[in-house]
Amino acid sequence: MNKPTVMLWVMVAIAFIGFLDASYLAVEHFLGLVPPCTIVAGCDTVTTSGYAAILGIPVALLGSLYYLAIICCLVGYLQTSREELLKIFRYLTIGGLLASAYFVALQLFVIHAICLYCMVSATTSTLLFLGAWIMFRPAKSAIL
Repeated sequence: MNKPTVMLWVMVAIAFIGFLDASYLAVEHFLGLVPPCTIVAGCDTVTTSGYAAILGIPVALLGSLYYLAIICCLVGYLQTSREELLKIFRYLTIGGLLASAYFVALQLFVIHAICLYCMVSATTSTLLFLGAWIMFRPAKSAIL
């Protein structure tokens, strides 16, 4: 495997971690359970707040769909080499980064509690954004 292919599979692995994390929170939400929080206290406060759903849809479910879309784009590209899938991946990561920044700000400044699982998601979406923009940045033009 060449270096870009390995990096793409690393991005798939990161997205899969995000998918598992967000899916776990979505399942807990639908079961009416609060995930255990062992390192920091606040998961219950964050996951039961009024900000945990948008129009009745759990934010965690939206996160699961986001990560699934990322995985589909990357695996689809690895299978077909269709460049538009990488473009979609890049732009999805902008949305993921902005959503993560918004939800982290809500936790810090509005809810005043931190959810460990939410921070895992913020970390994975940030890593995906950085990977997308570092891997696929335009080549530098020569300055004469």
